[in-house]
Amino acid sequence: MSSCDTSDDMTKSNASDDSFKNEKKKKSILSNIFSRKGKNERRSEEDIFPGTEIVFDLEKTYVARRTFLEASSVSFSERHSSSRIESLNLCSLESLRRKAFRHVQEFRMFVATWNVGGKPPSDDLDLESFLQVEGSHDVYVLGFQEIVPLNAGNVLVIEDNEPAAKWLALISQAINKHGKCSPDDSDSSNDGKHGKDSKSTSGLLFFQRPSLKVLSRNYRMDGALVKTCNCTSEPSCVRRRTRQLREFITRDESSSSDEDSATPQFACSEAKGNMNYCLVASKQMVGIFLSVWVRRELVQHVSHLRVATIGRGIMGCLGNKGCIAMSMSLHRTSFCFVCSHLASGEKEGDELKRNSDVAEILKSAQFPRICKSPCRRIPERILDHDRVIWFGDLNYRVALSYQETRSLLRNNDWNSLLERDQLKIEREAGRVFNGWKEGKISFAPTYKYSQNSDIYAGETVKSKKKRRTPAWCDRILWHGNGMEQLQYLRGESKFSDHRPVCAVFAAQAEMNNRCRTACLGAYSRIPSDDLIPQRHSFY
Repeated sequence: MSSCDTSDDMTKSNASDDSFKNEKKKKSILSNIFSRKGKNERRSEEDIFPGTEIVFDLEKTYVARRTFLEASSVSFSERHSSSRIESLNLCSLESLRRKAFRHVQEFRMFVATWNVGGKPPSDDLDLESFLQVEGSHDVYVLGFQEIVPLNAGNVLVIEDNEPAAKWLALISQAINKHGKCSPDDSDSSNDGKHGKDSKSTSGLLFFQRPSLKVLSRNYRMDGALVKTCNCTSEPSCVRRRTRQLREFITRDESSSSDEDSATPQFACSEAKGNMNYCLVASKQMVGIFLSVWVRRELVQHVSHLRVATIGRGIMGCLGNKGCIAMSMSLHRTSFCFVCSHLASGEKEGDELKRNSDVAEILKSAQFPRICKSPCRRIPERILDHDRVIWFGDLNYRVALSYQETRSLLRNNDWNSLLERDQLKIEREAGRVFNGWKEGKISFAPTYKYSQNSDIYAGETVKSKKKRRTPAWCDRILWHGNGMEQLQYLRGESKFSDHRPVCAVFAAQAEMNNRCRTACLGAYSRIPSDDLIPQRHSFY
């Protein structure tokens, strides 16, 4: 064999060795790539199907996914056609989580209504016994009617706010009795500036033409924050910073306002700091006035505060009759308080006007949307709330003549008299307040009394036109579960021709505390794909 042929054979042998090595290297690289892809597929499959055997065959993977969907309680077709389940998303999952870790706490609510007959409060009017200040109430809901005379000036021109400011001052003085600033403390904090105005009775300082706007600001604690949303989806650090900022703004406004000099006793920071109860809402509509006070430590749990007013007076729209409705959330439970003054009159058929007022209020009252959480629906109507309390001068009379009513009253036969109560008759017939509850009435009719007297006005009035048949005009009703009425009674103040009526409720509220949040946090770490079947087709 020639040397040329030998060299050609060696060249071919080397070329075949190089091609074999290159082919082997390519196979090694491809195997590494596919092994990495397999690992990634394993990881994604483990995330989607935890605790299941991982398969790599496409057919087996499809079977595993199909088995997983069939194991779910609701199929895709059922979910698509069901009217109760529109979609399985994270919002519905949040609802299931809340039910699983639901924690409820009871709060005591004191609710009162009083028609004061258009008279401003006197300096010596005592509210402490009526408001049960010695009791351990968490919330005070106080409604008044006719705090101003219902004349053309107040109804058509501009309402007088001065009586409302006086009532606020009296209420705060009563429920914050053990926490208010004394006159001496107020004088020393103001360097004697108001010393000449101080008197032995601390309440006298309230009656220096007080401003309702100024008093409301001084009694409120973080008033701007309760109007916001405190849903759990909002970061706690954001709410804490917002609260601190608004507290600073409130303190700055109260210290720099020129109007605060009209009410020096409550402009001092010590007074606000020592208040047991803080005002979260107050609203006046002509003669109707509603104020809500909350224990100081509960203010941070109050949110979604909204107010609506409905006029049902002259021409069916003015504010001499109607209602003020206030909506708020305590923790995660919605409450609505409705203070109303319905159509008057004791002629036959006048009860139908009152029924119409109630129906129109329920239909027309609407609260604005302020909740930013997509997983929580805040009620916009009165009956959408979890708990509703309706109170006021409802003006329902007794369907008996004056003589028949007086005869039953002399015998203290209240049961027979209540059988002819218009509100009871209308409710049982389903014409008004259908589904609402009222406690057992065990007190005398609250209307109409002679001024500063325990005698009903009909006994002292000679004219039959001015004579009024005694009736239970002032009432308190409630709607919704999770509420128990503990007391239902009347006060005995002779200040007005009406007697005040009050009720104490034990109301449940769903908590949103740290323990519950921690449980939900642990539960939320479970991948949502493990709990919710995929709604769309496979990818």
